[in-house]
Amino acid sequence: MPYTINHVSKEPKPLKKKRNRTEHLQNVISLRINDDEKKSLEKLTRTTSKNISDILREAIDMWRSNHRKLCMD
Repeated sequence: MPYTINHVSKEPKPLKKKRNRTEHLQNVISLRINDDEKKSLEKLTRTTSKNISDILREAIDMWRSNHRKLCMD
């Protein structure tokens, strides 16, 4: 775990984690969609209280489970 130096006592203290996730998500995918698709995503975010990234992750997981043969390594 990374440490910073406490300037008062000069002892290292652990850095605070920014999020409570098990892994840090750092990969970004850019996706072009039409206006109707954007409106559908916005409606889903309002009705499910999830953000667009979470909705798309679920969609990818659902697609992957339905097309398991294509996704197997």
